[in-house]
Amino acid sequence: MTLTTDQAVRADAPLEAARRQLQRFLDDRISAAPPVLALGAADALGPVPAPVPPGTAAVQLSAQAVLIGPWGGPEDDACAHCLARRWQRLRSRSERNALETGSGPRAVGSWPVLPDYLLDAVGALYQAVTAGPGPERPGPDPADRALPQVSRLDLATLQVRTFPLLADPLCPVCAQHGPDTAEAARLRLRSRPKPTGGSYRLRSAASYPMPAAALANPVCGALGSATGMSLTSPTTAAVMGSVFMRGYAGLTDVTWSGQANGFGASRSLAFLEGLERYAGTHRRRTTTLLTDSYAHLGADALDPAECGLYAPETYRDDPMLSPFSPDREIPWVWGYSLRDERPILVPARLAYYSAGLASDNFVFECSNGCAVGSCLEEAILGGLLELIERDAFLLAWYGGARLPEIDLGSVDSRTVRAMVDRAALQGYDVHAFDNRIDLAVPVVTGLAVRRDGGPGTLSFGAGAGFDPEAALEGALSEVLTYIPHLPRQVGERQEQLEAMAQDFGKVRHLKDHAQLYGLPRMARYARGYLEPAGVRPVQEVYRDWRQRIRPRTGDLLDDLLFCRDELVRAGHDVIVVDQTTSEQRRIGLRTVCTIVPGLLPIDFGWTRQRALLMPRLRTALRRGGLRSSDLTDSQIHRVPHPFP
Repeated sequence: MTLTTDQAVRADAPLEAARRQLQRFLDDRISAAPPVLALGAADALGPVPAPVPPGTAAVQLSAQAVLIGPWGGPEDDACAHCLARRWQRLRSRSERNALETGSGPRAVGSWPVLPDYLLDAVGALYQAVTAGPGPERPGPDPADRALPQVSRLDLATLQVRTFPLLADPLCPVCAQHGPDTAEAARLRLRSRPKPTGGSYRLRSAASYPMPAAALANPVCGALGSATGMSLTSPTTAAVMGSVFMRGYAGLTDVTWSGQANGFGASRSLAFLEGLERYAGTHRRRTTTLLTDSYAHLGADALDPAECGLYAPETYRDDPMLSPFSPDREIPWVWGYSLRDERPILVPARLAYYSAGLASDNFVFECSNGCAVGSCLEEAILGGLLELIERDAFLLAWYGGARLPEIDLGSVDSRTVRAMVDRAALQGYDVHAFDNRIDLAVPVVTGLAVRRDGGPGTLSFGAGAGFDPEAALEGALSEVLTYIPHLPRQVGERQEQLEAMAQDFGKVRHLKDHAQLYGLPRMARYARGYLEPAGVRPVQEVYRDWRQRIRPRTGDLLDDLLFCRDELVRAGHDVIVVDQTTSEQRRIGLRTVCTIVPGLLPIDFGWTRQRALLMPRLRTALRRGGLRSSDLTDSQIHRVPHPFP
């Protein structure tokens, strides 16, 4: 059998010549020989001209190795093209651009060379993994051993390593196809008893059957090639990973991490964040999206303007953006309104933040409001809490509010005390503020201030939750994540950051916002936090919340409905788009994008601040009793926010 991943591969290319040589050898040696594919010769993310049937263990030859698989799993669990797609996503930026946007890779010399001993090794390995029940699947985790496996034979060393493979939900060969429908978007929420009254997570991050090796390995890792640990950080035991994902701005290095007090806990959190971002960057379903204009869809669709648009001059000056037009056809996904209890169409651009077409480039979204959980109710609650947290932070920052400071000495939490002590060892004083505006849910803003006023001066973070101390821990954990590195980052970008301080228009990227406030000169713009409206014990700050307002039914659904009702009372719809992928369902996870039109969205880049134009910025402080009148345009604190 002779198959290639793309009929356009030149017959005289070295990789194709080696592929034919290996195919002839296997045809002569093995009855019903496997197909040999050229891996890295053409774009595996494009059309598949010669599909390999699911359940077939193929041999795939690249310039560095031979991959054999998938083997050992259910026949419908993954296919050879799933492997090729996963493999390609782990290639370098230059390789991926050559395969996906260029004229393809060009060979330098006659490589790979396949001597007889290497051909023998490939044949022996193929027979070993496919004969009978095959070898025992490696790895300590049952979730990984239950998956199909892929064996990699290194062409230079003959080293063999085996890795588990998750099926690619967008594989054109084995994924299921169908339309995106309103009925499929309908949510049927149910009661979810909580393990303890103060928890809004139904299970711990470490309790999921996480296929860690399938998520991070150098051959077919769904989230990247590896995880790394920050062994020298004096404040948190961070674990992180990254992978390239293609979006409207080309290949973007999407990072994911966990920040806890131990590496095991951080690793579990890191995988959850990685899976959340995997689901939120692109739609991982082979459903056909509706393409139509808002003017034609009318009441069945969300008006993108309700979620905020940029200033006219931004559209005029930014070549990557075009103003929203109600008459222009754009792609839509079905979501569900919790307020109206009906399906509603949502611009795909607002639900998947790295996807998009030239026709719908009216806004750049981020992961704000995306959340993962053990069930829909848990994920939705997490997404809404994040939206409430970011909205409150921006309302306080741009509104110039002076927030009450929480006396950290009154907090009965060893974790918080340890965080304060670790920050002090780094030369920082830590502060926390009650950042509630007009919604009852506790929101805490954290701030670390460098005592000597040197580089890395200020570091902000935020947290929200039904347990005020948990929200406080979340805010301080964010702060402590950044302070060990902030002085160095400021030193490395001193000239750039100083230019930003002179001209806010040069603040363009996510990292610019937080690093800008590492400059000592920027502290004057945070005077409201450095001169708070009094300091109060945490018990006093949240007494009313704990005694009178907070739901106490022990049902997570009631917590979710409380958030929904708070937002509806403030004049907002509450919309959910289910982003759950097949990989997440296997683990027992659900992922959603929550959208609350009218809340202030977090944006990065000074010219792309939708919040500055939205009505809520002007009215919320009055609604919350923090002002006697609405903000005027001249009273808005027009300085880039420091949110990390």
